[in-house]
Parts: sequence; C-alpha cells; structure tokens
Amino acid sequence: MKILITGGCGYIGSHAVVELVNAGHEPLIVDDLSNSKLIAHQRLEELCGRKILFFQTNVSDYLNLKKVFQCFQPEAVIHFAGYKSVPESALLPLSYYANNVGATCTLLKVMVESGCNKIVFSSTASVYGNPTVFPINEASPTVVTNTYARTKLISESMLEDLTNTNKDFTAVILRYFNPVGAHPSMMIGEDPSQPPGNLFPIICRVASGQLPLLSIYGGDYPTRDGTCVRDFIHVCDLARGHVNAVESTVEPNRISRINLGTGCGYSVREVVERFQLVNKVSVNFEIAGRRLGDVVVSYANTNFARAILKWTPNYTLDDMCMHAWKWHLRNSI
Repeated sequence: MKILITGGCGYIGSHAVVELVNAGHEPLIVDDLSNSKLIAHQRLEELCGRKILFFQTNVSDYLNLKKVFQCFQPEAVIHFAGYKSVPESALLPLSYYANNVGATCTLLKVMVESGCNKIVFSSTASVYGNPTVFPINEASPTVVTNTYARTKLISESMLEDLTNTNKDFTAVILRYFNPVGAHPSMMIGEDPSQPPGNLFPIICRVASGQLPLLSIYGGDYPTRDGTCVRDFIHVCDLARGHVNAVESTVEPNRISRINLGTGCGYSVREVVERFQLVNKVSVNFEIAGRRLGDVVVSYANTNFARAILKWTPNYTLDDMCMHAWKWHLRNSI
C-alpha cells in the first residue's frame, strides 16, 4: 500500500517507516522537523536501501497537505505528528490543542476530500488516567489528568464521530504505553530536537556523564519499591504493531481502540537497576518529591492486540536497555 506517515522523521515514526518498507509498502513522510531531524530521513534511506519520499510541512497546512495527497494518493495514513510532553502541555495548552487536535482535524478533512479512508492514530495510555484495575484493557474508563492526554482523547472522539457519519471511513487507534530503545542497527533512535523528558534518554545522559543525576519523582507510592510502575515497550515492537494495524481488515464505518504494551509492569527503580546491570554502567539517582499528574501504576492488557492484530512483542527489557545505551553511545556523545 501507499501509506502517508505524518511525523515520519520522529522517534516512533522513523521506526514505523522501516517496518513498512520491510513489509513491502511504499511510505511517504510528512514532517515539519519541529522536534525531529533531517538526518533521520537520510538514515532511513540508507537503512532501507531505497529512496523514501519526504515532504516538509506541518500537518495543519491545509494547502500543502492537499497537494501531497493529490500527488501521492495514499491508501492509508499513520498519524504520528503530535506533541507528547505532559509537563509541557500544562505550560502550553493552546499549542497542544492547535497541534494535536487542530492539525488532526485538518488531516482528516484532507483525507475525506481525497478519498483516503483509513487512518492509524497514535494515541496514549495516558487517557486511562490513574486506573485502579490492572492490567488496563480497552474498556477501562478514560479519565484524563493532563492536557496532553485530553488532546489525544478529543482526537479519538473526533475519529469516532467521523466513522459514525462516514460509511467508508475506518480508524484504528493505538494507545501506547512507554516506547523505549532503538533500532538494532543503531541508525535510528530517540533523538528529539527539544530537551528530553522521557526516562531512558535521561538515564543514558546520566550514565555518560552528560547529566549529574536522575531524579526519580516519588519514592513513597503504594508499589513494591515506592516508585511508579510502567509498561515499557521496545520501539521496534511498537512500530511493527502499526504495520499490523494498517494491514488489518477493519469494516468500513468502524473504529478500533487497541493497547500496545508488553503486559509487564516495571518500577522506575527496577528499570534503573536493570539498565546498570545490563550495560555495566553506573547511574546516579535521587528520590525526589512526587510530580503533579504522574500516574502511579500503568501496564497493559494486550489480549486485544494479540487477537485483532495478531501481534506480540518480541523484545525484552534487557534488549530495551541495551539498545537505548548503544544508540546513545553512537549518536549522542
């Protein structure tokens, strides 16, 4: 299939491009490079051994996006282009609504006008808020606790309204847990233009001496060691889930919401200790005060992904730690 990928030079998007090419599809990247780098496109071409079509524009630019659709005529879209920092969303709510909701609305408008009727949408497990029943399944209540999650949930509602009224349109919403790691080739990985806020890039910077220490926010939560518990998923497994989603047979006028995680919960402290053991490095850390809006425990029930997408994760936490560190050593120092 000819598949348009918004945010295809970003962390998850770039890995999805590789998996799509490996599966025999033809991707076109649309990215404004606001939080990604052009070198990712160059490395994708080298890694895939072929030209990868690329168009630099923001998804909210209706006229440019319309031209892209007219020229490429995609059969489906995978929509990654979105802001994703919870703390930043609290400081810049209007930017998050403009980019995560407004740009998605523009994209859907162009899709409908162009007769492109399938989208795989990048959402988040943050829409579940602070759940009390684990593992989290797709029927769990959505109770958003931050602006980032709210923009994703609004976009999900927009997709539901569209599929309810458009007899030809289908949507697969993938709710990610915590993507980490890098491609085993070490040619692509997490390399944001903005200062990182995710756990693994910070761990790597502390281990390499670029940062003095890691602050673990909260050591008195009701978990096995007092730190928050998360479901970490290797980015290549996550990317492969998108290929399965875009290839899946979804009836027209339908929407599916699917968790993508491993189904295993690891505490932040356990991850730090595992990272040190696997990579034989030292990571200085401190237990700091709780951070406003942090979810205590979050890990996925993956039964739906296994049944509907025929997808299972292949990589272990050790793989995630090793690949993240090797990527950092090769590309960030």
